[in-house]
Amino acid sequence: MVLSRMGDSAFMKAQIVEKLEQGFSCIKMKIGAIDFREELRLLESIRKDFSSDEIELRVDANGAFTPDEALNKLNDLASFGLHSIEQPIKQGNWGFMKKLCEDTPLPIALDEELIGVTHVTKKQELLLTIKPQNIILKPSLVGGFAGSEEWIDLAEKHGIGWWITSALESNIGLNAIAQWTYTLNNKMPQGLGTGALFTNNFKSPLEVKNGSLYYDQKKDWEEKLIEHLCI
Repeated sequence: MVLSRMGDSAFMKAQIVEKLEQGFSCIKMKIGAIDFREELRLLESIRKDFSSDEIELRVDANGAFTPDEALNKLNDLASFGLHSIEQPIKQGNWGFMKKLCEDTPLPIALDEELIGVTHVTKKQELLLTIKPQNIILKPSLVGGFAGSEEWIDLAEKHGIGWWITSALESNIGLNAIAQWTYTLNNKMPQGLGTGALFTNNFKSPLEVKNGSLYYDQKKDWEEKLIEHLCI
């Protein structure tokens, strides 16, 4: 489950309690949008109430750190028992990212770094150069299912972890990505959306239960979608 950005401590704790009650065991938090020291205080406050056994915390910097400050910030973050950090510095700087992945106390996952790298030879070059601990695949942005599976094959060949996330697909796209992700048999928590961010979306049989996404075969797709597909 993704918490879009950090708020105050009470608000964050209330959100986490809500997600735990809904069955989620893994939460991703966006960082880099507010003062870093305040973000550290919020993480410390969260960890006082929720241990790493209770909830897996992942953070996503979206390239917010500069190369010069990134390692120090990762050292600060590592004390909170985080699972990983996504894209600590902006994509395109392979040399700095390579060094960061070598020295990091916290597993790094490449996200935006993969976008636009389409040829399998270039994909392998990126992975062998940077040697990340993990990669994150948004099928809509990295060449669809075929492009994603190329990344997965290379990652597994070189001992690199991976998981799938969705972008801002409607329920139609989310349904396709969710069913394809299931076939990959990756047991770790994935980063699939729920379609809840849309105010104008097709009603679908997809639903969240106990922290997982399910397809309820007793429910139908929205009638206007069926009519549209039949035209």
